[in-house]
Amino acid sequence: QVQLVESGGGLVQAGGSLRLSCAASGRTFSTYVRGWFRQAPGKEREFVAAINRSGGTTYYADYVKGRFTISEDNAKNTVYLQMESLKPEDTAVYYCGVQLSVHGPFGSWGQGTQVTVSS
Repeated sequence: QVQLVESGGGLVQAGGSLRLSCAASGRTFSTYVRGWFRQAPGKEREFVAAINRSGGTTYYADYVKGRFTISEDNAKNTVYLQMESLKPEDTAVYYCGVQLSVHGPFGSWGQGTQVTVSS
């Protein structure tokens, strides 16, 4: 089992940047496919980005492609989400999670970190 803690959220103006961190404890983080998701008020949780076990492949939702970058620091057991050119529609609680089985759902969610983008 892995425990996740997100940090780095905050209030930023449109066009600004933030870097989110997801620190893991328990099992080695890099043994999982790791992902970032977000949930805006009144909406379902949606996929944002993911990175595979080797760190060599990344995946992005179309609505963040070219603006967000997922990366890892295995020495720190941490995954990051660098967010650039933020838009008000990026406002949400951001969660990191791990894929619980091959081709399975994501889980082991952290508590989330709030990102608010003002116009």
